[in-house]
Amino acid sequence: MRIRLALLTACLSLATALPSPTLGFARAGGPPSAAATDTHLEGRLPSGAAYVMDVPASWNGTVLLYSHGYTPAGAPNPAQNTPGAAARDKLLAEGYALIGSSYATNGWAVTEAVPDQLATLDLFTEKFGAARRTLAWGTSYGGFVTTMLAERHAGRFDGSLSMCGLVQGGVANWNSTLDPAFALRTLLAPHSGIRLAGFTGQAEAVAAGKALSAKVDAAQRTPEGRARIALAAALHDIPGYNDASQTEPGPTDWQTQQANQYTAVRGLLQMPAFNWRQEAESRAGGNPSWNTGVDYTAMLARSPLYKEVTELYKEAGLSLRTDLSALGRAPRVSADPAAVRWMRNTSVLSGRLSDPQLNIHTTGDALIPVQAESAYRRAAGAAGSGPQFRQAYVDAPGHCAFTPGETLAALRTLEHRLDTGRWDTSPGALNSRATAEDPTSEPRYVPYRPAAYPRPYDLAHPGDTRP
Repeated sequence: MRIRLALLTACLSLATALPSPTLGFARAGGPPSAAATDTHLEGRLPSGAAYVMDVPASWNGTVLLYSHGYTPAGAPNPAQNTPGAAARDKLLAEGYALIGSSYATNGWAVTEAVPDQLATLDLFTEKFGAARRTLAWGTSYGGFVTTMLAERHAGRFDGSLSMCGLVQGGVANWNSTLDPAFALRTLLAPHSGIRLAGFTGQAEAVAAGKALSAKVDAAQRTPEGRARIALAAALHDIPGYNDASQTEPGPTDWQTQQANQYTAVRGLLQMPAFNWRQEAESRAGGNPSWNTGVDYTAMLARSPLYKEVTELYKEAGLSLRTDLSALGRAPRVSADPAAVRWMRNTSVLSGRLSDPQLNIHTTGDALIPVQAESAYRRAAGAAGSGPQFRQAYVDAPGHCAFTPGETLAALRTLEHRLDTGRWDTSPGALNSRATAEDPTSEPRYVPYRPAAYPRPYDLAHPGDTRP
Protein backbone atom coordinates (compact mmCIF):
# COMPACT_ATOMS: atom_id res chain seq x y z
CA MET A 1 0.00 0.00 0.00
CA ARG A 2 1.35 3.37 -0.90
CA ILE A 3 0.21 6.29 1.17
CA ARG A 4 1.47 9.51 -0.23
CA LEU A 5 2.58 11.89 2.50
CA ALA A 6 4.01 15.38 2.19
CA LEU A 7 7.78 15.22 2.76
CA LEU A 8 8.69 18.90 2.80
CA THR A 9 8.40 21.16 5.83
CA ALA A 10 6.79 24.57 5.41
CA CYS A 11 8.57 27.62 6.76
CA LEU A 12 5.71 30.11 6.66
CA SER A 13 5.41 33.67 7.94
CA LEU A 14 2.82 34.69 10.54
CA ALA A 15 2.17 38.13 9.23
CA THR A 16 3.50 38.69 5.74
CA ALA A 17 3.05 37.07 2.36
CA LEU A 18 6.20 35.70 0.80
CA PRO A 19 6.97 35.82 -2.92
CA SER A 20 7.89 32.60 -4.67
CA PRO A 21 10.97 33.27 -6.79
CA THR A 22 10.77 29.90 -8.54
CA LEU A 23 7.35 30.77 -9.93
CA GLY A 24 8.03 34.48 -10.36
CA PHE A 25 4.92 35.48 -8.42
CA ALA A 26 4.51 38.91 -6.89
CA ARG A 27 3.23 39.83 -3.45
CA ALA A 28 -0.49 40.50 -3.33
CA GLY A 29 -1.40 44.14 -3.41
CA GLY A 30 -5.09 44.14 -4.30
CA PRO A 31 -7.55 42.34 -6.53
CA PRO A 32 -6.16 40.28 -9.43
CA SER A 33 -7.13 42.92 -11.95
CA ALA A 34 -4.69 45.30 -10.27
CA ALA A 35 -1.81 42.84 -10.15
CA ALA A 36 0.84 42.91 -12.86
CA THR A 37 1.72 39.26 -12.37
CA ASP A 38 0.33 36.16 -10.78
CA THR A 39 0.06 36.22 -6.99
CA HIS A 40 1.40 33.64 -4.57
CA LEU A 41 0.57 33.98 -0.87
CA GLU A 42 1.72 31.90 2.07
CA GLY A 43 1.05 32.52 5.73
CA ARG A 44 -0.65 31.26 8.87
CA LEU A 45 -4.19 31.44 10.09
CA PRO A 46 -5.00 32.38 13.71
CA SER A 47 -5.34 28.65 14.45
CA GLY A 48 -1.71 28.11 13.46
CA ALA A 49 -2.59 26.31 10.24
CA ALA A 50 -0.54 27.26 7.21
CA TYR A 51 -2.28 28.43 4.07
CA VAL A 52 -1.24 28.82 0.44
CA MET A 53 -2.96 30.76 -2.33
CA ASP A 54 -2.13 31.01 -6.04
CA VAL A 55 -4.17 33.58 -7.96
CA PRO A 56 -3.49 34.32 -11.63
CA ALA A 57 -3.40 37.93 -12.80
CA SER A 58 -6.28 37.06 -15.14
CA TRP A 59 -8.40 35.32 -12.51
CA ASN A 60 -11.45 33.77 -14.15
CA GLY A 61 -13.65 34.20 -11.07
CA THR A 62 -13.56 30.56 -9.89
CA VAL A 63 -11.75 29.58 -6.70
CA LEU A 64 -10.94 25.95 -5.88
CA LEU A 65 -10.53 25.12 -2.18
CA TYR A 66 -8.42 21.97 -1.92
CA SER A 67 -8.49 19.65 1.13
CA HIS A 68 -5.43 17.43 1.45
CA GLY A 69 -5.24 13.84 2.66
CA TYR A 70 -4.41 12.33 6.03
CA THR A 71 -1.12 13.44 7.56
CA PRO A 72 0.03 11.30 10.52
CA ALA A 73 0.99 12.88 13.81
CA GLY A 74 4.62 13.98 13.73
CA ALA A 75 4.85 14.18 9.92
CA PRO A 76 5.54 17.46 8.08
CA ASN A 77 2.32 19.37 7.49
CA PRO A 78 2.64 21.99 4.74
CA ALA A 79 -0.33 23.75 3.20
CA GLN A 80 -1.52 22.28 -0.10
CA ASN A 81 -3.80 23.75 -2.73
CA THR A 82 -3.87 21.09 -5.48
CA PRO A 83 -3.57 17.31 -5.80
CA GLY A 84 -0.50 17.64 -8.04
CA ALA A 85 1.77 19.90 -10.04
CA ALA A 86 0.34 19.03 -13.45
CA ALA A 87 -3.21 19.95 -12.44
CA ARG A 88 -1.95 23.08 -10.69
CA ASP A 89 -0.06 24.37 -13.71
CA LYS A 90 -2.94 23.76 -16.11
CA LEU A 91 -5.55 25.33 -13.87
CA LEU A 92 -3.44 28.39 -13.14
CA ALA A 93 -2.84 28.85 -16.86
CA GLU A 94 -6.61 28.82 -17.34
CA GLY A 95 -7.19 31.46 -14.68
CA TYR A 96 -8.40 29.46 -11.68
CA ALA A 97 -7.51 30.59 -8.16
CA LEU A 98 -6.16 27.72 -6.03
CA ILE A 99 -6.22 27.83 -2.24
CA GLY A 100 -5.87 25.44 0.70
CA SER A 101 -4.63 25.05 4.26
CA SER A 102 -2.53 22.53 6.17
CA TYR A 103 -5.07 22.09 9.03
CA ALA A 104 -3.85 23.18 12.46
CA THR A 105 -3.05 19.63 13.60
CA ASN A 106 -2.21 16.29 12.03
CA GLY A 107 -4.11 13.05 12.37
CA TRP A 108 -7.92 12.75 12.60
CA ALA A 109 -8.15 16.53 12.44
CA VAL A 110 -11.67 17.10 11.11
CA THR A 111 -12.52 19.53 13.93
CA GLU A 112 -9.60 21.69 12.78
CA ALA A 113 -9.71 20.96 9.06
CA VAL A 114 -13.22 22.23 8.42
CA PRO A 115 -12.84 25.61 10.20
CA ASP A 116 -9.32 26.08 8.82
CA GLN A 117 -10.53 25.55 5.28
CA LEU A 118 -13.39 27.99 5.82
CA ALA A 119 -10.97 30.52 7.32
CA THR A 120 -8.74 30.15 4.27
CA LEU A 121 -11.73 30.90 2.04
CA ASP A 122 -12.60 33.91 4.19
CA LEU A 123 -9.06 35.25 3.89
CA PHE A 124 -9.10 34.76 0.14
CA THR A 125 -12.34 36.73 -0.13
CA GLU A 126 -10.89 39.49 2.04
CA LYS A 127 -7.81 39.82 -0.16
CA PHE A 128 -9.23 39.19 -3.63
CA GLY A 129 -12.97 39.75 -3.42
CA ALA A 130 -15.92 37.41 -3.74
CA ALA A 131 -15.59 34.61 -6.26
CA ARG A 132 -18.10 34.09 -9.02
CA ARG A 133 -17.94 30.35 -8.29
CA THR A 134 -16.49 28.48 -5.30
CA LEU A 135 -15.75 24.76 -5.54
CA ALA A 136 -14.48 22.42 -2.83
CA TRP A 137 -12.33 19.49 -3.85
CA GLY A 138 -10.07 17.06 -2.02
CA THR A 139 -8.40 13.65 -2.01
CA SER A 140 -8.49 10.73 0.44
CA TYR A 141 -9.15 12.07 3.96
CA GLY A 142 -9.47 15.41 2.19
CA GLY A 143 -12.36 13.96 0.16
CA PHE A 144 -14.08 13.37 3.50
CA VAL A 145 -13.30 16.94 4.59
CA THR A 146 -14.67 18.18 1.25
CA THR A 147 -17.94 16.33 1.81
CA MET A 148 -18.19 17.67 5.36
CA LEU A 149 -17.81 21.18 3.94
CA ALA A 150 -20.43 20.48 1.27
CA GLU A 151 -22.94 19.06 3.75
CA ARG A 152 -22.48 21.40 6.70
CA HIS A 153 -21.55 24.65 4.96
CA ALA A 154 -23.47 24.41 1.70
CA GLY A 155 -23.97 28.17 1.50
CA ARG A 156 -20.25 28.70 0.97
CA PHE A 157 -19.91 26.47 -2.11
CA ASP A 158 -21.45 25.98 -5.52
CA GLY A 159 -20.30 22.37 -5.90
CA SER A 160 -17.78 19.81 -4.73
CA LEU A 161 -15.53 17.02 -5.98
CA SER A 162 -14.48 14.21 -3.62
CA MET A 163 -11.67 12.05 -4.99
CA CYS A 164 -10.85 8.63 -3.43
CA GLY A 165 -12.62 9.99 -0.38
CA LEU A 166 -13.16 8.48 3.04
CA VAL A 167 -16.86 9.07 2.45
CA GLN A 168 -18.02 6.18 4.63
CA GLY A 169 -17.36 8.55 7.54
CA GLY A 170 -15.53 8.12 10.82
CA VAL A 171 -17.56 5.49 12.67
CA ALA A 172 -17.81 3.20 9.65
CA ASN A 173 -14.12 3.64 8.90
CA TRP A 174 -12.93 2.63 12.35
CA ASN A 175 -15.43 -0.24 12.56
CA SER A 176 -14.24 -1.61 9.22
CA THR A 177 -10.60 -1.19 10.25
CA LEU A 178 -11.28 -3.21 13.40
CA ASP A 179 -12.76 -6.22 11.57
CA PRO A 180 -9.62 -7.58 9.80
CA ALA A 181 -7.47 -6.99 12.88
CA PHE A 182 -9.99 -8.89 15.00
CA ALA A 183 -10.05 -11.80 12.54
CA LEU A 184 -6.26 -11.98 12.40
CA ARG A 185 -5.85 -11.95 16.16
CA THR A 186 -8.58 -14.54 16.66
CA LEU A 187 -7.27 -16.96 14.03
CA LEU A 188 -3.50 -16.39 14.22
CA ALA A 189 -2.90 -15.31 17.81
CA PRO A 190 -5.94 -16.33 19.88
CA HIS A 191 -4.21 -16.28 23.25
CA SER A 192 -1.81 -13.41 22.62
CA GLY A 193 -3.71 -10.69 24.45
CA ILE A 194 -2.87 -8.24 21.66
CA ARG A 195 -4.98 -5.14 22.24
CA LEU A 196 -7.02 -3.94 19.26
CA ALA A 197 -8.56 -0.75 20.68
CA GLY A 198 -8.69 1.38 23.82
CA PHE A 199 -4.96 2.05 23.82
CA THR A 200 -3.30 3.84 26.72
CA GLY A 201 -0.98 5.67 24.34
CA GLN A 202 0.93 5.54 21.09
CA ALA A 203 3.62 3.22 22.46
CA GLU A 204 1.06 0.53 23.30
CA ALA A 205 -0.57 0.89 19.87
CA VAL A 206 2.76 0.59 18.07
CA ALA A 207 3.72 -2.50 20.08
CA ALA A 208 0.37 -4.15 19.40
CA GLY A 209 0.66 -3.46 15.68
CA LYS A 210 4.15 -4.95 15.57
CA ALA A 211 3.06 -8.03 17.51
CA LEU A 212 0.14 -8.79 15.19
CA SER A 213 2.24 -8.02 12.10
CA ALA A 214 4.77 -10.63 13.23
CA LYS A 215 2.00 -13.23 13.47
CA VAL A 216 0.79 -12.31 9.98
CA ASP A 217 4.31 -12.55 8.54
CA ALA A 218 4.69 -16.03 9.96
CA ALA A 219 1.26 -17.09 8.71
CA GLN A 220 2.03 -15.95 5.18
CA ARG A 221 4.59 -18.76 4.92
CA THR A 222 1.92 -21.50 5.14
CA PRO A 223 -1.18 -22.31 3.04
CA GLU A 224 -3.35 -22.24 6.16
CA GLY A 225 -2.03 -18.84 7.15
CA ARG A 226 -2.49 -17.41 3.67
CA ALA A 227 -6.12 -18.54 3.61
CA ARG A 228 -6.76 -16.81 6.94
CA ILE A 229 -5.09 -13.60 5.79
CA ALA A 230 -7.34 -13.68 2.72
CA LEU A 231 -10.36 -14.03 5.01
CA ALA A 232 -9.28 -10.98 6.99
CA ALA A 233 -8.69 -9.04 3.76
CA ALA A 234 -12.18 -9.94 2.57
CA LEU A 235 -13.74 -8.48 5.71
CA HIS A 236 -12.16 -5.14 4.76
CA ASP A 237 -12.74 -5.54 1.00
CA ILE A 238 -9.02 -5.27 0.22
CA PRO A 239 -8.71 -5.91 -3.54
CA GLY A 240 -6.41 -8.53 -5.00
CA TYR A 241 -4.69 -5.95 -7.20
CA ASN A 242 -4.08 -2.78 -5.24
CA ASP A 243 -0.77 -1.32 -6.41
CA ALA A 244 0.57 -0.71 -9.91
CA SER A 245 3.89 -2.35 -8.94
CA GLN A 246 2.12 -5.67 -8.29
CA THR A 247 1.57 -8.51 -10.71
CA GLU A 248 -1.99 -8.25 -11.99
CA PRO A 249 -3.69 -11.58 -11.24
CA GLY A 250 -6.11 -13.38 -13.50
CA PRO A 251 -9.72 -13.88 -12.40
CA THR A 252 -8.92 -17.19 -10.66
CA ASP A 253 -5.29 -16.60 -9.74
CA TRP A 254 -6.02 -16.84 -6.04
CA GLN A 255 -2.39 -17.10 -4.96
CA THR A 256 -1.35 -13.85 -6.63
CA GLN A 257 -4.46 -12.10 -5.37
CA GLN A 258 -3.67 -13.20 -1.83
CA ALA A 259 -0.01 -12.17 -2.08
CA ASN A 260 -1.12 -8.70 -3.14
CA GLN A 261 -3.62 -8.53 -0.30
CA TYR A 262 -0.96 -9.59 2.20
CA THR A 263 1.09 -6.51 1.33
CA ALA A 264 -1.94 -4.29 1.91
CA VAL A 265 -2.85 -6.08 5.16
CA ARG A 266 0.65 -5.42 6.48
CA GLY A 267 0.24 -1.74 5.62
CA LEU A 268 -3.11 -1.66 7.39
CA LEU A 269 -1.58 -3.12 10.53
CA GLN A 270 1.48 -0.90 10.44
CA MET A 271 -0.44 2.37 10.40
CA PRO A 272 -4.26 2.75 10.26
CA ALA A 273 -5.35 -0.16 12.47
CA PHE A 274 -3.12 0.77 15.39
CA ASN A 275 -1.11 4.02 15.17
CA TRP A 276 -3.80 6.07 13.49
CA ARG A 277 -6.56 4.48 15.55
CA GLN A 278 -4.87 5.49 18.78
CA GLU A 279 -4.57 9.09 17.59
CA ALA A 280 -8.27 9.16 16.73
CA GLU A 281 -9.13 7.59 20.10
CA SER A 282 -7.17 10.33 21.87
CA ARG A 283 -9.45 12.90 20.23
CA ALA A 284 -12.65 10.94 20.82
CA GLY A 285 -11.84 10.26 24.45
CA GLY A 286 -11.97 6.49 24.05
CA ASN A 287 -12.69 3.71 21.59
CA PRO A 288 -15.33 4.73 18.99
CA SER A 289 -15.68 1.34 17.31
CA TRP A 290 -17.11 -2.07 18.10
CA ASN A 291 -17.87 -5.50 16.68
CA THR A 292 -20.46 -6.64 19.20
CA GLY A 293 -23.32 -8.32 17.36
CA VAL A 294 -21.44 -8.56 14.05
CA ASP A 295 -22.08 -11.71 12.00
CA TYR A 296 -18.81 -12.37 10.20
CA THR A 297 -20.23 -15.34 8.32
CA ALA A 298 -22.84 -13.11 6.73
CA MET A 299 -20.29 -10.36 6.12
CA LEU A 300 -17.99 -12.72 4.25
CA ALA A 301 -20.87 -14.06 2.18
CA ARG A 302 -21.56 -10.51 0.97
CA SER A 303 -17.94 -9.77 0.14
CA PRO A 304 -16.85 -9.70 -3.51
CA LEU A 305 -13.83 -11.72 -2.33
CA TYR A 306 -15.87 -14.66 -1.02
CA LYS A 307 -14.88 -17.00 -3.87
CA GLU A 308 -11.18 -16.36 -3.37
CA VAL A 309 -11.45 -17.14 0.34
CA THR A 310 -13.36 -20.39 -0.19
CA GLU A 311 -10.88 -21.59 -2.81
CA LEU A 312 -7.83 -20.83 -0.68
CA TYR A 313 -9.39 -22.65 2.28
CA LYS A 314 -10.00 -25.68 0.06
CA GLU A 315 -6.43 -25.64 -1.24
CA ALA A 316 -5.12 -25.43 2.34
CA GLY A 317 -7.34 -28.30 3.53
CA LEU A 318 -8.73 -25.95 6.16
CA SER A 319 -12.33 -25.69 7.38
CA LEU A 320 -13.76 -22.23 6.72
CA ARG A 321 -16.81 -23.12 8.79
CA THR A 322 -14.60 -23.86 11.80
CA ASP A 323 -12.76 -20.55 11.49
CA LEU A 324 -15.97 -18.59 11.10
CA SER A 325 -17.33 -20.33 14.18
CA ALA A 326 -14.19 -19.26 16.04
CA LEU A 327 -14.85 -15.66 15.02
CA GLY A 328 -18.42 -16.01 16.19
CA ARG A 329 -17.39 -17.30 19.64
CA ALA A 330 -14.46 -14.96 20.27
CA PRO A 331 -14.87 -12.18 22.88
CA ARG A 332 -15.91 -8.99 21.12
CA VAL A 333 -14.71 -5.39 21.31
CA SER A 334 -17.16 -2.88 22.79
CA ALA A 335 -17.18 0.84 22.08
CA ASP A 336 -17.08 3.67 24.59
CA PRO A 337 -20.46 5.41 24.18
CA ALA A 338 -19.02 8.90 24.69
CA ALA A 339 -16.37 8.27 22.04
CA VAL A 340 -19.04 7.07 19.60
CA ARG A 341 -21.02 10.25 20.25
CA TRP A 342 -17.95 12.39 19.60
CA MET A 343 -17.23 10.57 16.35
CA ARG A 344 -20.86 10.75 15.28
CA ASN A 345 -21.08 14.48 15.99
CA THR A 346 -17.81 15.39 14.28
CA SER A 347 -17.08 12.76 11.66
CA VAL A 348 -20.23 11.10 10.34
CA LEU A 349 -21.89 12.18 7.10
CA SER A 350 -25.58 12.83 6.56
CA GLY A 351 -25.85 12.49 2.79
CA ARG A 352 -27.62 15.87 2.60
CA LEU A 353 -26.30 17.82 -0.38
CA SER A 354 -27.71 21.17 -1.46
CA ASP A 355 -25.32 21.57 -4.38
CA PRO A 356 -23.85 19.13 -6.91
CA GLN A 357 -21.14 16.74 -5.77
CA LEU A 358 -19.18 14.29 -7.91
CA ASN A 359 -17.21 11.44 -6.33
CA ILE A 360 -14.52 9.50 -8.18
CA HIS A 361 -12.67 6.41 -6.94
CA THR A 362 -10.22 3.83 -8.25
CA THR A 363 -11.51 0.25 -8.24
CA GLY A 364 -8.31 -1.19 -6.73
CA ASP A 365 -7.99 0.97 -3.62
CA ALA A 366 -6.74 -0.89 -0.53
CA LEU A 367 -6.51 2.09 1.84
CA ILE A 368 -10.07 3.35 1.30
CA PRO A 369 -11.78 0.48 -0.53
CA VAL A 370 -14.10 1.49 -3.34
CA GLN A 371 -17.04 0.11 -1.34
CA ALA A 372 -16.88 3.37 0.65
CA GLU A 373 -18.73 4.90 -2.28
CA SER A 374 -21.62 2.51 -1.69
CA ALA A 375 -21.83 3.77 1.88
CA TYR A 376 -22.19 7.36 0.73
CA ARG A 377 -24.60 6.46 -2.06
CA ARG A 378 -26.75 4.83 0.62
CA ALA A 379 -26.67 7.99 2.74
CA ALA A 380 -27.31 10.37 -0.15
CA GLY A 381 -30.21 8.28 -1.38
CA ALA A 382 -31.87 8.19 2.03
CA ALA A 383 -31.37 11.95 2.41
CA GLY A 384 -32.99 12.68 -0.95
CA SER A 385 -29.79 14.00 -2.54
CA GLY A 386 -29.90 11.78 -5.60
CA PRO A 387 -30.26 14.58 -8.19
CA GLN A 388 -27.26 16.40 -6.74
CA PHE A 389 -24.96 13.40 -6.51
CA ARG A 390 -23.02 11.29 -8.98
CA GLN A 391 -20.13 8.79 -8.79
CA ALA A 392 -17.60 7.64 -11.38
CA TYR A 393 -14.92 4.95 -11.30
CA VAL A 394 -11.41 4.58 -12.68
CA ASP A 395 -10.30 1.01 -13.37
CA ALA A 396 -6.87 1.12 -11.74
CA PRO A 397 -4.98 -0.24 -8.74
CA GLY A 398 -3.88 2.04 -5.94
CA HIS A 399 -5.14 4.80 -3.69
CA CYS A 400 -5.90 8.10 -5.45
CA ALA A 401 -4.01 6.77 -8.50
CA PHE A 402 -5.67 9.11 -10.97
CA THR A 403 -3.84 10.59 -13.92
CA PRO A 404 -3.90 14.39 -14.21
CA GLY A 405 -6.29 13.99 -17.14
CA GLU A 406 -8.70 11.85 -15.10
CA THR A 407 -8.61 14.37 -12.24
CA LEU A 408 -9.26 17.35 -14.49
CA ALA A 409 -11.97 15.45 -16.38
CA ALA A 410 -13.86 15.04 -13.10
CA LEU A 411 -13.53 18.75 -12.37
CA ARG A 412 -14.79 19.63 -15.88
CA THR A 413 -17.72 17.27 -15.36
CA LEU A 414 -18.71 19.05 -12.16
CA GLU A 415 -18.45 22.40 -13.93
CA HIS A 416 -20.56 21.08 -16.81
CA ARG A 417 -23.27 20.15 -14.29
CA LEU A 418 -23.17 23.66 -12.83
CA ASP A 419 -23.21 25.32 -16.24
CA THR A 420 -26.01 23.25 -17.79
CA GLY A 421 -27.97 21.80 -14.88
CA ARG A 422 -27.39 18.30 -16.30
CA TRP A 423 -25.02 15.53 -15.27
CA ASP A 424 -22.91 13.85 -17.95
CA THR A 425 -20.91 11.26 -16.02
CA SER A 426 -20.84 8.40 -18.51
CA PRO A 427 -17.42 6.74 -18.84
CA GLY A 428 -17.32 7.82 -22.46
CA ALA A 429 -17.84 11.47 -21.61
CA LEU A 430 -15.30 11.36 -18.78
CA ASN A 431 -12.71 9.59 -20.93
CA SER A 432 -13.21 12.10 -23.72
CA ARG A 433 -12.60 14.97 -21.29
CA ALA A 434 -9.59 13.17 -19.80
CA THR A 435 -8.03 12.72 -23.24
CA ALA A 436 -8.58 16.39 -24.04
CA GLU A 437 -6.84 17.35 -20.79
CA ASP A 438 -3.96 14.88 -21.10
CA PRO A 439 -3.52 13.25 -24.53
CA THR A 440 -0.42 11.36 -23.31
CA SER A 441 -2.32 9.07 -20.91
CA GLU A 442 -4.96 6.48 -21.65
CA PRO A 443 -8.12 7.33 -19.65
CA ARG A 444 -9.60 4.53 -17.55
CA TYR A 445 -13.14 5.47 -16.52
CA VAL A 446 -15.39 2.41 -16.69
CA PRO A 447 -18.97 1.39 -15.88
CA TYR A 448 -18.80 0.07 -12.33
CA ARG A 449 -20.96 -0.38 -9.26
CA PRO A 450 -19.16 -1.36 -6.06
CA ALA A 451 -20.50 -3.93 -3.64
CA ALA A 452 -22.14 -2.79 -0.43
CA TYR A 453 -19.87 -1.41 2.28
CA PRO A 454 -19.46 -4.03 5.03
CA ARG A 455 -20.69 -1.91 7.93
CA PRO A 456 -22.13 1.48 6.88
CA TYR A 457 -22.97 4.16 9.42
CA ASP A 458 -24.51 7.53 8.55
CA LEU A 459 -26.88 10.11 9.97
CA ALA A 460 -29.58 9.37 7.39
CA HIS A 461 -30.22 5.94 8.93
CA PRO A 462 -31.28 6.23 12.61
CA GLY A 463 -30.78 2.49 13.09
CA ASP A 464 -27.04 2.94 12.57
CA THR A 465 -26.78 4.79 15.89
CA ARG A 466 -27.29 1.61 17.91
CA PRO A 467 -23.93 -0.23 18.40
